Amino acid sequence: MTVASDTAPALRHAGQFFIGGGWVDPSSTDTIDVKDSTNERVFLSVAEAKAPDIDRAVAAARSAFDQGPWARTTHRERAEYLRAIANGLRERAADFGDLWPRESGVLHAVAQHAAIGGAATFDYYAGLADTYPFEERATPSMGDFGLLVREPVGVVGAIIPWNAPLGLISYKVAPALIAGCTVILKSSPEAPAEGYILAEIAEAVGLPPGVVNVVTADREVSELLVRDPRVDKITFTGSTAAGRKIASICGERIARCTLELGGKSAAVVLDDMDISTAAATLARAECMLTGQVCSSLTRVVVTKDRHDEMAEALAAAFSKVKVGDPFEASTQMGPLVAERQRDRVEGYIAKGKAEGATLVTGGGRPKDLEKGYYIEPTVFGNVDNSATIAQEEIFGPVLSVIPARDEEQAVEIANDTIYGLNASVFTNDVDRARQVAARLRSGTVGHNAFRTDFGIAFGGFKQSGIGREGGTEGLVPFLETKTVILEGRPTGYQD
Repeated sequence: MTVASDTAPALRHAGQFFIGGGWVDPSSTDTIDVKDSTNERVFLSVAEAKAPDIDRAVAAARSAFDQGPWARTTHRERAEYLRAIANGLRERAADFGDLWPRESGVLHAVAQHAAIGGAATFDYYAGLADTYPFEERATPSMGDFGLLVREPVGVVGAIIPWNAPLGLISYKVAPALIAGCTVILKSSPEAPAEGYILAEIAEAVGLPPGVVNVVTADREVSELLVRDPRVDKITFTGSTAAGRKIASICGERIARCTLELGGKSAAVVLDDMDISTAAATLARAECMLTGQVCSSLTRVVVTKDRHDEMAEALAAAFSKVKVGDPFEASTQMGPLVAERQRDRVEGYIAKGKAEGATLVTGGGRPKDLEKGYYIEPTVFGNVDNSATIAQEEIFGPVLSVIPARDEEQAVEIANDTIYGLNASVFTNDVDRARQVAARLRSGTVGHNAFRTDFGIAFGGFKQSGIGREGGTEGLVPFLETKTVILEGRPTGYQD
């Protein structure tokens, strides 16, 4: 058994912000209490940023970009800092492993590897210093010599959610830094500790002042970051509702934005796929982070003649999942992040029943867990695709089985949503999977499993977002393209 520490995490400056290369006192005495999702007790308090703190962080990032050395260093010089940050993340692996389950409910078995993934991301973007075409020859239609140059977009406001903070910090901060941007990292009130650890590492590796600044704030104050004309770009992961607001504000001032938003992703189960195999795969995937994953395959679309078999198989698999303390080795699913999130999930379960769906398993709180934000794995059958639980993102372990007339209608149902983040096709025929994948309006389409890959690219169609994170595609949003046309060949260029 692995046991979480009962003491507060080893954060050296929880009562301050990291701004301009140092730890500064907040403008107010207000703090944010973070409750342990496993037992509902406060285990950490951090400073709460107000308007003056956001202003100070933005000013530091702006000055660092405009007057500091960072944007004028070479990509290889920046890469050395990224590799140093990666090493720092690895050294703090135990802290991340203790924090993430307490903040968000993820299993410790997963959380203990979070630092490895975050470090790999920083190392990957460091490697692009030698391989990405930040500058290349171009043939101009006028003039003698042309260049296509990709330069940093400028000051970046990175707004991080609570469900997977370190991973999402890495996929925003690492490409921003290698591009030459400066960053204001705004952590979530539910999961601020990862941002603090990154700040401690940035300080330790000697990152130039103002290149990375870290604050924690709630939504109202965070909006000031989005509105500030000194911020050139916003990169945000969170709900579609919040994303719409951010996009509208950025649109008013023509600021750049990358939005990774919600999903209501479909698993299309074709008629040649074994039901029990598909059900076991889907139930196992939904245990990840207690279903608090934007790309979860929560709509299971299957032909009518196999609907009951699928619903029963999902119920059999999901009802056997051991819900409990995420630090226990035998636990398969932990708690939700907070009381409000459990209330939200319970509200959707009530709507599902009220709108006529069949509750096949779950729907309540585990009877043996009196403390902690736990919910039973839940399966609904006979769900109409127009129902609330089929159209709105629940962000919890609730699966809906939706009957379709045939494969053609199954694809129509899968696409009948405002979202387009993820999908999967379950079939034994890889060619058939590819053909159906081509018809699904989704940023990722997997085969016979829940699959996403930030190493290639991650993002959504429709209201699931704008832009991509991960891979070389995740670097592009942090760059501006400049065309340079000269009347002669500058020194250092060969034919």
